[in-house]
Amino acid sequence: MRDRKEMGSLELAYLGDAVYELSVREYLVKKGAGTVGELNRKALSFVTAPAQAAAAERLLPAFTGEEAAVFRRGRNSHPKTVARHNDPGEYSLATGLEAVFGYLWLGGEGERIAELFALCRAALEAREGQRE
Repeated sequence: MRDRKEMGSLELAYLGDAVYELSVREYLVKKGAGTVGELNRKALSFVTAPAQAAAAERLLPAFTGEEAAVFRRGRNSHPKTVARHNDPGEYSLATGLEAVFGYLWLGGEGERIAELFALCRAALEAREGQRE
């Protein structure tokens, strides 16, 4: 089995996207956020590139040196496609965030994922409050 340190940043981001979304879904279900349609709508406010970019900016000071290095690798990667409606800068930050979540998952660092997601959640809930 390959070591997580040898994996490409886009591979880590691919996995991290699922880990991050699972964290969002678990949080919303435990919160009792409503019907499945409402859960889906609320989840989107967490998992879009702009939302993940905002969360990434909030997390930067909290990253360990190793996490920061993984984040930079993810942020600086060059995916073959970027959705037309996404800002490339936000997309890069989101990819970096996802790479960190994937890296931590592969290391069995569930507690650290929960810590970082709590910081993401606080940033995103504050962002949502500003919109209302």
